[in-house]
Amino acid sequence: MTIDYDIVIIGGSLAGRYAALAATQLRATVALVETQVNYGFAQHQAMSEIGKLAHNLSDTAGFGIHTTQADTSEKCQTSVAWPEAKLYTHSVISNIQEQNSPANLAALGVDVIIGSGQFQSMATPHKPPHLAFSVNERLLRARTYLLASGSRPAIPDINGLQTTGYLTLSNIWQSLNQPTLPKNWVIIGGVPQSIEVAQILARFGCHVTLVVKYPSILPYADPEIAHLLQAQLEVDGIRILTQKSVTQVKLIEDKKWIQAGDKAIETDEILVATGQQPNIESLNLAAVGVKWRQGRLIVNDKLQTTNRRIYACGDVIGGYDFANVANYEARIAVKNALLFPRLSVKYQCVPWALFSHPMLAEVGLTEAQAKRQFRQDEVLVLRQYYKSVAAAQLRDETTGICKLIVLRNGEILGAAILGAEAGELINLIALAISQKISVKHLANLSPAYPGFSEIIAQTAREWGKQNLHNNIALQDFLEGFFYFRRNWNF
Repeated sequence: MTIDYDIVIIGGSLAGRYAALAATQLRATVALVETQVNYGFAQHQAMSEIGKLAHNLSDTAGFGIHTTQADTSEKCQTSVAWPEAKLYTHSVISNIQEQNSPANLAALGVDVIIGSGQFQSMATPHKPPHLAFSVNERLLRARTYLLASGSRPAIPDINGLQTTGYLTLSNIWQSLNQPTLPKNWVIIGGVPQSIEVAQILARFGCHVTLVVKYPSILPYADPEIAHLLQAQLEVDGIRILTQKSVTQVKLIEDKKWIQAGDKAIETDEILVATGQQPNIESLNLAAVGVKWRQGRLIVNDKLQTTNRRIYACGDVIGGYDFANVANYEARIAVKNALLFPRLSVKYQCVPWALFSHPMLAEVGLTEAQAKRQFRQDEVLVLRQYYKSVAAAQLRDETTGICKLIVLRNGEILGAAILGAEAGELINLIALAISQKISVKHLANLSPAYPGFSEIIAQTAREWGKQNLHNNIALQDFLEGFFYFRRNWNF
């Protein structure tokens, strides 16, 4: 069989384009097959920035933002020039698209093929079947293949939802073409992106109800941090209904009604954000021995599917849709596919962040996970609040907490931060975990002052205090030492 490429990447996500670039850096011959890339994450972040302006500033030039306070019983109403906000978002997306355009990839040696295709297994006499990918009446043959086709919204089976109409995370901003936003919203589902959108809409002056079927808005996050974020969302005016399932949607006199548990809610617009499902149906995976379970591809820790020549990365294999996690998986998958499959994914070193305000970011184990995995008396929980940080005082962003989970010997197991610049601060802790840097070295940091990284050093210093408090012999030694210093002249 003639090998056309070292690797064929079945894309449709930014992780696919990232993987193609990574493969060219290894001097591989690469084909990238894709239809369309979703830039939804960048749209959310661009809208979030405008939402913060709408919340914090009045009469801001260029965005038409005005805030007025009617009285103490009414929440702050925000009037935003919505067309200008969308124009700004489109500008951001255009810039990102240009940086990751097929033309730029082609200039770097990637054979970009626009279209959709499927795998084929071609039988040959007395030999194992050949593996190929068919697209645009062309047969692509490679040593290995990488699935990075992304995902699309999973729509729950709710009575009346299809006939009433709804938006999803993938089309919300593109679908809102009217000059003003709908005033009342119900968001169904508790995923990170739904929380981001809920806060954005609230800060544009909309009335938002978030319906979550779990006890917490973020079931996989640190419960203490998630609870604090939920309190902030409620301060922003978001109505949050936890442990509620939506059972019915109706259209009554041009108004949409939702039945969530025992509550009937009238709304102008519905956003469904209950989860994602992988884009794999048209790929003919069963014919080449690739298996999936409950809508998720089965992969090992080297990101190989059940066909060892086919790898996968990004939200096509399930989990929360975070760009940095998908890119991390892409790097591992590409190296394993092109060199030797020896690298394993280690998610405990990969952070994730929710672009809320204040921002939430986590890495490694939560407090509950650490106490299940280790002896409880070996796990220390270190906390420090943003109000102790000078930079937070200067910027009036004192709402926040830094939480480190460490072992008594100083090994860092995880961290959760809620507060300003959390998405940047968590990277420092992620690096410390990956390089096995002890918490005592974080305690010895002398960060630029005033700066938000001061919160990490302050939190890390709690380790020394807790160890001293629990070590009676060390306390006795230090008391004796300082008594000796006070009473003897040198």
